[in-house]
Amino acid sequence: MIEHKSVKVILVVLLGMGFLPFIKAQDRTPLKFADPLTDNMVVQQNKPFTVWGTANPNAEITITPDWTAPITVKSTETGNFKGIVPVPAIQEGDYKPHTLTLLSGTESKQLANILIGELWICSGQSNMQFSMKEVPNAEAEIAKATNSHIRLFNTKLNFSDTPIQNVTGNWMECTPQSVREFSAVGYYFGETLQKKLNVPVGLLFTGIGASAAQAYVPKEVLKAHPTLDSAYLEPYLRSEKSKEKIDGGFTFEKVTRPYLLYNALINPFTNLSIKGFCWYQGESNRNERGTYTRLMYAMIESWRTNFSQGNLPFYYVQVAPFFYDIEDPVRADYAFFREAQERISELGNTEMVVTMDVGESKDLHPKNKKPIGVRLANTALNRTYGFLDVRYQGPQFEYAEFNGHKAFVHFKPESVNTGLTTNDGKLPQHFQLSGSDQVFYPAGAKIVGNRIEVYSDKVRKPVAVRYAFTNYPVTNLENTDHIPALPFRSDDWKEPVWTTKK
Repeated sequence: MIEHKSVKVILVVLLGMGFLPFIKAQDRTPLKFADPLTDNMVVQQNKPFTVWGTANPNAEITITPDWTAPITVKSTETGNFKGIVPVPAIQEGDYKPHTLTLLSGTESKQLANILIGELWICSGQSNMQFSMKEVPNAEAEIAKATNSHIRLFNTKLNFSDTPIQNVTGNWMECTPQSVREFSAVGYYFGETLQKKLNVPVGLLFTGIGASAAQAYVPKEVLKAHPTLDSAYLEPYLRSEKSKEKIDGGFTFEKVTRPYLLYNALINPFTNLSIKGFCWYQGESNRNERGTYTRLMYAMIESWRTNFSQGNLPFYYVQVAPFFYDIEDPVRADYAFFREAQERISELGNTEMVVTMDVGESKDLHPKNKKPIGVRLANTALNRTYGFLDVRYQGPQFEYAEFNGHKAFVHFKPESVNTGLTTNDGKLPQHFQLSGSDQVFYPAGAKIVGNRIEVYSDKVRKPVAVRYAFTNYPVTNLENTDHIPALPFRSDDWKEPVWTTKK
């Protein structure tokens, strides 16, 4: 009896002194920043910055940025914590490295060499993932890419059936080594922004080749839309695939499953303050039309809701010309899909970048990615950063008038700016005319002032005109800002049933 009392007294004394951590070792959680928060990162300027991670349950954590006063928060019973610190607006040329420190009990963690600047998320499928090592003159381009004012985060592929917080990746300074495997579109976007803004830029790539848009939409969002539920979610949930154990391995089929990529590649970043999104995707959804437009509305709106930063800008790329192994110069199923993509821009604070002039008709992954990144950046510079002298719009169809055997195409005045031209000095190509029989024929075209005159000997009385409205036209029409014209059609005729689908 005396022995038991002695042990009891010793235990009480040791507990009072803070000893015996081994008694509930399974309840201890190492102090840790969340996975997206690493050395070398860029913190979005002029927005609150959420600092989150894990610590011991019910512990106090002091968060100390070197640019503002520290704050203290308490972790939950499961060991998660979150705190919000203000971040100032910075001046041009401010590349001062900063630190951010966590302290909890005797544990401390620090982020070093972090910058305050502009942070953008880049996502999509293979043409966004397309790396710098694959662009024209790759070694020369990579050799020039030493820029410590640009920071890169390349997210490793993962899938999850439920939303998760963990990701694999690290922020790195932009060097020839780190940029080699990074998104070329993303890099050229960031390079252009950084030079113009003269502030740090962070680029976070999170996507995967061959992925479909429904994979990036939360499950509950798909469920809430009857059209999206029946088109994407319910067929998956009824399939045997939905009963499989989900792991991180790639398959072409798995990257098209609903919501799995959202849970693993987007959800872990939703605490980050960011400036906006860049998106390049669509090839995997090319046989869809209105459902894809509705799906993209839902995706964009859900991302904006879950990042909780208002109407974040969303700039995206229209798919490039491609023949899909069908040699048919008048076939237009891919053109109808590009039209569905264009309608996404009817949603507020979105803009589409055109690639019709830099595509390669027989290469699904055209290599000239620099113009695309630059066009995305110019869109952001004008629309997000207020540089109204930076042009981003190509000629956009306004209306057509028909007079005798000719059509006259008029463009929105603001999209023509100082005039129309071609990038090769030749006449505009890829126009078509149709009479009331709805049969389209190739047509000649010429620039007359700020409009296009279109004509064809095979159409005596045209009633409809189309431009670049086939599957794989590589175009030459642009404005004098060297931005390509958008594909268009003046008619609203129903899409025909194509004899072959690939």
